[in-house]
Amino acid sequence: MATTSASQVAFGLQYRPASVELPTSGQGDVLNFLQSCGVGYIRLQWVDYTNITRYRVIPLSAFRDLMSAPRPGIGLTKATLAIVGASIAPGFSATGEYLYVPDLSSARHCGYARTHASLMGWFEEKLPTPENAGREDALKVPLCPRGLLRDIVNKGKELGVEFLVGVETEFILLKSTELIVPVNDAPWSASRALLSGSLAEKCLEEIAESLRVGEIELLMYHSEAAPGQYEIVTGPLPPLEAADAVVFTRETIVNVAAKHGLHATFSPRVYTNNCGTAAHAHISVHPTARPPARPPAPNPNTNKSTTMTPLERSFLQSLVRNLPSSAAFTLPTAASYDRVRDGIWSCGTYACWGRDNREAAVRLTGPPGAHHFEVRTIDGTANPHIAFATLIGMGLVGIEKGLELKIEEVEGSAVDLRAEEREKRGVVGRLPSTLSAARHAARIDSTINDVLGKEFVRGYLSVNEAMENFLKGSTPSEEKLKNILTY
Repeated sequence: MATTSASQVAFGLQYRPASVELPTSGQGDVLNFLQSCGVGYIRLQWVDYTNITRYRVIPLSAFRDLMSAPRPGIGLTKATLAIVGASIAPGFSATGEYLYVPDLSSARHCGYARTHASLMGWFEEKLPTPENAGREDALKVPLCPRGLLRDIVNKGKELGVEFLVGVETEFILLKSTELIVPVNDAPWSASRALLSGSLAEKCLEEIAESLRVGEIELLMYHSEAAPGQYEIVTGPLPPLEAADAVVFTRETIVNVAAKHGLHATFSPRVYTNNCGTAAHAHISVHPTARPPARPPAPNPNTNKSTTMTPLERSFLQSLVRNLPSSAAFTLPTAASYDRVRDGIWSCGTYACWGRDNREAAVRLTGPPGAHHFEVRTIDGTANPHIAFATLIGMGLVGIEKGLELKIEEVEGSAVDLRAEEREKRGVVGRLPSTLSAARHAARIDSTINDVLGKEFVRGYLSVNEAMENFLKGSTPSEEKLKNILTY
């Protein structure tokens, strides 16, 4: 009998860290390149703990002068990450400033505003704090989302592993927000969602062209299941660059929609009687040239997933086990938990995984040798730097400890299994059902506090609670409108 070769089961595009191309606009002589593209203004931007993208517009000539300074950067209040509405979250103060230092490698030409380019940066202390004086990282700010993700990626490399992250960005295009009116009511992947010359078709095509100008690898776009709902699928990048690309993609969608008189929202639950909106992250795990620190020994009694590598099994075990305590960082709004339900292809309510199972919180997909994990417990209200830092950081715990995969694959919905069967499979974790429960799970979990840092967790959760209170209107309809307009 003939055997099946690896080439026969391989399918789809397969990526490796060495084969992924970064945008040319962020390499070499960045400012001269941008000027040659007609850029006259820089949007120096950051994303706060409430997932609002904020920026300062700086003329290119002034930005050149800024970058020639001994230590370039702009001053931002230390409360800049914690502003909720017109207030500051508890635990933060209006006193003091950070230096926000531009990261030229993050530069992208804005296709939706051709004379502008966007850059991300790093929050740093203006001066070393007394307790950090003399240290190499004396200016480090533990509360910086990009810095947190950078440090977790670097830790992975120290452990002999690196990652790629690709994202499915879902959104809904609305003609009206106060009275919810979608751009159309076409169903999933239907051709009439993109009729030639229609408002939706013009908007999506301009989004695609704007992403091309910004050197975002667009793999596909299509309509999703809810009225006016679409999905943009972009190619994988290293985690920090992937998070930056998510910010750029969302800004592109929002700005292009506005040019067409539409409002784009990433709110997880716009309709009570139709599908929610997510931002699934596809994470792949790759060994570096350096051997992993502690590859696990296979355990044939508990693991039947022979197509996964030892690194993938360790990562998956820790990722899934820690999903409940990660939820506050990946599902950060009350509306997020209106989407997390059983039986509706969202992600279910149990911390589990399954092979191409859309009822599981983590879906194993891709052929053997090119697996990736689709994490479905994430939506567009999450700060992507914080979400990726959380997911990758929690998975790294398994790699660092050399954990074996003991949580077994689930087919169908875990809620349909008998309790003893779930326990036998190791499916014992349940996702929080409310945002307050998610915050509580994060507060008491030592692993996530170790991974993200106690100061970061405490500060983030304070802002998150203040944001939830801000979104609560005097009536359910007012709360819903705030949610749609904010995200």
